[in-house]
Amino acid sequence: MELNIGILGTRGIPNHYGGFEQVASYLSRGLVEKGHTVSVYCPHDHPYKEPTWEGVNLIRRYNPPGTTGQFVYDLECLLDARRRRFDVLLLLGYTSSSVWGRLYPKGPVIINNMDGLEWKRAKYSRPVRAFLKYAESLAVKYAGHYIADSLPVRDYLQWQYGIRSRYIPYGAEIFTNKDEAYLWKWGLTPGSYSLVMARMEPENNIHLVLQGFSQSKFAGSATDGRAGHKLLVVGDTSNAYGKHLVHKYGETPGVIFAGSVFDQAALHSLKTYARFYFHGHSVGGTNPSLLEAMASRALVAAHDNPFNKAILGRDAFYFSDPAGVARILERLPSVLIEDEMVENNLRKVRTSYNWEKVIDEYEQFMYACYAEKRQLLSHPPVPGLSPA
Repeated sequence: MELNIGILGTRGIPNHYGGFEQVASYLSRGLVEKGHTVSVYCPHDHPYKEPTWEGVNLIRRYNPPGTTGQFVYDLECLLDARRRRFDVLLLLGYTSSSVWGRLYPKGPVIINNMDGLEWKRAKYSRPVRAFLKYAESLAVKYAGHYIADSLPVRDYLQWQYGIRSRYIPYGAEIFTNKDEAYLWKWGLTPGSYSLVMARMEPENNIHLVLQGFSQSKFAGSATDGRAGHKLLVVGDTSNAYGKHLVHKYGETPGVIFAGSVFDQAALHSLKTYARFYFHGHSVGGTNPSLLEAMASRALVAAHDNPFNKAILGRDAFYFSDPAGVARILERLPSVLIEDEMVENNLRKVRTSYNWEKVIDEYEQFMYACYAEKRQLLSHPPVPGLSPA
């Protein structure tokens, strides 16, 4: 059975930004290939200007600048969705859409991907975090069905709100075409550097990795045969947190701030050849960049929290402070153990975190939710009677 599906809550496709945009790109294309009609809402100023992409209809709505503009953009998308005959409306996130919950269309099934506890992010002020907690409760109130992208988020939603959500993580593609030439730009060779790659936000704990590296006896030294072991920091440093890190650690021997890197082959090669891939994310669900590192055969060192442990289990080294980072950097290599970790994580991507499986699970959940709604419309409950 073909479904008419709308996807709302992203900065548009094809992906030029991050997590939800990546999900929308893979998911919409995959659902079209399965025979569904899919429309994705996009900002008017998205760089891709064609009316369709990979068979997906692109619906553009005005996207005013600034934070307030996000709320206006989501409102415009919802008002447009009310005029269309969607069977399913998938909302990715809730930050600026759940406040319009009373305006959600009544016809389609409403499914909300609940994201990863946005109100815990350290970058937000207390009033903003309080609002995000409120927005989360509105999303629970107005959406009929819920998706959690990690097991800890699913457990939290059950505990906090008493709702059942469907656990569906993100996916990744196995990367095979590595090339050492991508390292030459920074004077690197395989194993001569460790890597941290993230948006410059406090909850991603880049400062812990930098401080730990600066305290490590390998930073800029020839100890252990790794002459001048480097730490490559990939990410835009133009915000306040990024500028602070550059000011504090920019002159540290061995630290290289690479800025933004958009070439996907280069990013995957950097992960593949790194001694350690440091993943400092501490808030959120299944993180796409972590899955991509696993798919690139990176040896992962992750911040010690339930979100990362739910994915990596025993197949990573963990840190929670600078001393932990330094200990990881200074540990003696163990090829047998490290190769096993890499292969185990690669197996997880093949079996649990691949896009084909993710798309199948989204489709099955949409079918189930749609069938449930049709059943209720055909046999509405009788007031005053309890179900058998």
